[in-house]
Amino acid sequence: MYNTDIPTRAELPIVAAAAILVTIVLPAEYAIDPTGIGRALGLAEMGEIKTQLADEAERDRAAGQQGEIPAALPTPDQRSSLAARIFAELVIGSAAAQTPAGRTDVMTITLKPGEGTEVKLVMNQGARVNFSWTVTGGVVNFDLHGDGGGQQTSYEKGRSVPGAEGVLEAAFDGNHGWFWRNRDRADVTLTLRTNGDYAEIKRAL
Repeated sequence: MYNTDIPTRAELPIVAAAAILVTIVLPAEYAIDPTGIGRALGLAEMGEIKTQLADEAERDRAAGQQGEIPAALPTPDQRSSLAARIFAELVIGSAAAQTPAGRTDVMTITLKPGEGTEVKLVMNQGARVNFSWTVTGGVVNFDLHGDGGGQQTSYEKGRSVPGAEGVLEAAFDGNHGWFWRNRDRADVTLTLRTNGDYAEIKRAL
């Protein structure tokens, strides 16, 4: 369905991942506690113990392999680099989870005064598509709707609109998309961008 606050929701997993990383993972696993919360919860001490044990184990292994030459301890820069890598993996993973898989298309259409056009996406029930469309030179009336298998639905309508963006979620298998009409006295150019889970994009009118 049409939802204009999706970009804000898409950022929430990244924020949560960063908070968990800084307040729990880094203090408990690596004794890195930039906020002080980990020490207050006893997690930083746990991380220090784990780090010390890991360092001792590494020195023991190195001594056995290299004739009692102790292994070098990780430097603060190395630990900071490790934290940066962990954070990057969390952020990239969260962002990837929010990006719909599938194809990407850009379509540009010029409409004369009074002229209408329709563009449909072939989608399965529950499939999601990120979209944005903009009008250059004026405004249009639009109807975002779907049909297929004897079913019909209207997601959103608007009058004298210069553009819109959001996420389209198919209510059923079929064709889902937009009808636009230019009610201005001059030609307008409409640009539609889509990205997500759909099999085909087609201009019906």
